[in-house]
Amino acid sequence: MRWWSAANLVSNLGTWMQLTVQNLLVLQLTGSAAATGLSLSVQAAPGLLFGLLGGAVVDRLPRKLTAAVSQALLAAVAFTTAVLVGCGMLTVPVLMVLAAVTGLIATVDGPATSLLGNDLVPEKDVPSAIALGSVVHSVGRLAGTALAAVGIATIGTAGAYALNGVSFLFVTAVIPFLKLHPDARAADEAAPAAAAAAGGGRGGLAFFLSRRTLVALAVIAAVSAVLGRNYQLTLATLVTGPLHGGAGAYGLVSALLAVGGIVGAVVAGRLRKPTVRLVALLAAAGAVLQMAAGVSPMLMMLLVMVVPMAIVESVSDTATTTVLQTDPPPHMRGRVLGVWRSVSTAWGLAGPPLLGLLVQGAGERGALVIGGAVITAVIGAGMLFRRRRSVPAVRPAMAPVAEPAFQTAA
Repeated sequence: MRWWSAANLVSNLGTWMQLTVQNLLVLQLTGSAAATGLSLSVQAAPGLLFGLLGGAVVDRLPRKLTAAVSQALLAAVAFTTAVLVGCGMLTVPVLMVLAAVTGLIATVDGPATSLLGNDLVPEKDVPSAIALGSVVHSVGRLAGTALAAVGIATIGTAGAYALNGVSFLFVTAVIPFLKLHPDARAADEAAPAAAAAAGGGRGGLAFFLSRRTLVALAVIAAVSAVLGRNYQLTLATLVTGPLHGGAGAYGLVSALLAVGGIVGAVVAGRLRKPTVRLVALLAAAGAVLQMAAGVSPMLMMLLVMVVPMAIVESVSDTATTTVLQTDPPPHMRGRVLGVWRSVSTAWGLAGPPLLGLLVQGAGERGALVIGGAVITAVIGAGMLFRRRRSVPAVRPAMAPVAEPAFQTAA
């Protein structure tokens, strides 16, 4: 697990560095912020269209092999981009194609690497493994974004892409030496046959929709993602608008969100058996904090609210991921993550524009308050519905029926 965490940290550093460099590269080639956003959407689109298929592939093949091949393919794309940039042959259409290919590979790589990390520990330690992965992801995002500026200045754009390719190769080299937990090894060996019998992507979707736990989890995550977690938009407009802060103030808010996310991931490592009920309560708590942030009269009060908001979000994310990766049987987990990738990509793409319209219509404070209120109402209605379904209907007592009088034969 230490080797795997180290490899993931190196990979995250390279990924976030490349993503930052890619945004700057599109801006340099086109001078258009819209084109930059389009490149991100093109990279995310395969997750929406082929998430089911990617999850089915993960279930049908050995986990280590799948993860190693997908990481090697991502390295090949990074090296190809580096060569094209270095030779001055990279155009916007070619970059878009490479972004789409990266997104397509990620539909397999995402669930494969996520489940592989969990296969290294006993099932009772899966929440801790997921929390550790969240810490690695947060640290890699912060450091990788910072390294992008240093990388461009020292080794250039092509060098940054090449460095990301090396990071993928490092993960590929580590995977063969990982030792699966005995229980996970047995499940991994039996999973391909069981997955083949259970059907492909459609079988995964049918399974997902048949599990009330997973459907409830999707509803909570969707409403929270659209109305409650786009803090880069809502808090940015709140700080620079009604609270009269500048770029420095928003930078401080962003830093506190990152710190809270790391603290939340550490706290989430204490989880043992998270449930959908816990995720719902955390989402409701986050919504209440969001409403409080929306009515903050001054910047200092908002700064106090930001850290607990990020902690609650991080713990909720870890609990959600744990339920997704432990509730289904082993041979269905890849497809469940594939379904989740498709639906989460959908609300990830639709959320920011919808929230932007809400900010325009209701204002910065109104968007935070209304969004928090809707999240709380949806979760409250869901818990009430669940309680009513779980309470058996009480049948009214029936009046005793008089027995017929015994008649003797004449």
